[in-house]
Amino acid sequence: MNRAKNIGTERLLLRRPVADDARDIFERYAGDEDVCRYLAWPRHTSIADTRQFLEFCDHEWARAAAGPYLIFEKDTGTLVGSTGLAFETPYRASTGYVFARDAWGRGYATEALLSMRALAGELGVQRLYAACHPAHDPSRRVLEKAGFQREGTLRRFSEFPNLAQGVAMDVVCYSWVKEA
Repeated sequence: MNRAKNIGTERLLLRRPVADDARDIFERYAGDEDVCRYLAWPRHTSIADTRQFLEFCDHEWARAAAGPYLIFEKDTGTLVGSTGLAFETPYRASTGYVFARDAWGRGYATEALLSMRALAGELGVQRLYAACHPAHDPSRRVLEKAGFQREGTLRRFSEFPNLAQGVAMDVVCYSWVKEA
């Protein structure tokens, strides 16, 4: 199994999370209410939540060719966000991203998403998809800039726990399909 643990782009370094990253993850983005508003996972309210996320990361990396990645600025080494691949089958995976507020609007999300798309292709993924809340216009624009095609709205598909607990909401689904 190919395990692409480190990925470099023009401005970013993506790598597998480790236990020592917990405090930075919590402080930079996972504990921020504004950053987490449109995410499908609950905002971390303690460092213990972040440690559980890191256990999840280890599980994902143990079962698949890749998993969650942390995103750092190459020049400064500053943690700016997270992305990754979540494998459903060897040929189908989902992706997503989250960035610290001070990293918004800098093109990092598109750059990171393009790296996930390239990695997915290298690992044999034929269909890579992402879903976002219909009201999250910046995320939809990033997906489109990264070459993902809008497929449609999936009704009552996912919970957004930072908006409302226990309520399935619509999502807009985008995909990239590897050409044969």
